[in-house]
Parts: sequence; C-alpha cells; structure tokens
Amino acid sequence: MNKNTICLWYNNDAEDAANFYAKTFPDSSVGKVFHAPSDYPGGKAGDVLTIEFTVCGVPCIGLNGGDSFKHSEAFSFQIATDSQEETDRYWNAIVDNGGTASVCGWCKDKWGLSWQITPHVLTDANAKGGDIAKRAFEAMLEMDKIDIAKIEAAIRG
Repeated sequence: MNKNTICLWYNNDAEDAANFYAKTFPDSSVGKVFHAPSDYPGGKAGDVLTIEFTVCGVPCIGLNGGDSFKHSEAFSFQIATDSQEETDRYWNAIVDNGGTASVCGWCKDKWGLSWQITPHVLTDANAKGGDIAKRAFEAMLEMDKIDIAKIEAAIRG
C-alpha cells in the first residue's frame, strides 16, 4: 500500500468508476478488489467494499460506502492536456458518459466527481503573469470546455 492514497466514496459503484477511469486516462489501471467480510451500513457481505485503482499515476481507493456522502467541487482531478484533441477526448468521455459540463474547463463525471481538463497553454499563460495571464484568464472565463485556439488568440492579444 502507498504511504498516501486518495480515498473516494461511492454509492456502491466504485468498481464501475474505477473501470471507466482506467479505460479513459493514460497511466491508469484497476488493482485489487476487496469484498466485505460481513454486512455493513452501505452494503452486504460479499459486496465490493473497496477497489484500488490509479488515475494518471495517482493511487486511489474507491470505497462503496453508500449514499451518506457526496462528492463536491472541493476535490477534483486536474488533467493536463497538450492538444485540443486530447482536451476534447477527456472532456467528451466524461460528459458523454453521463457527466455534466461546467465552466472554465470543469466537468463532473456521472458519479459526481469533479474534473478540470486543463491544456498546458492555459496554465503556462497564467504562470507568465501580467497581461498574458489576464487575457488568457479572461478568455477562459467565457468557456465551458477550454478552446486552445481561443486561449492562444487571447495570449497574442
């Protein structure tokens, strides 16, 4: 077990989520599945209790804890992208699989987990500061999914 692992709470569908992440994102996989040894508040003996998985190299555990807790925007995965094609692929995979679009590169998957699909061109512009960062930031505020061509146009002024 890793020294630090993100534990994400699901309403009895952690295995579905882990499989979706593994097929959608690079350097992602599903690991061990643990079944409940007895009944528990969120399920029955033999149900999948936890599942180990990795998302873009980040170790996670999905816990099937029932419907007591929900995901919120206070936690999100930020996925850095190199191209519009890559941005579109991840965004569309999440939104088209029962998720919802939001603003400024944010979307939620069908399990309620928030994702930021963020092209490097945007984070690089923000890191430069000054007018470049301001123009890129203001362009981003007008977007749902990030449009790299529009960010690049804003950077050029």
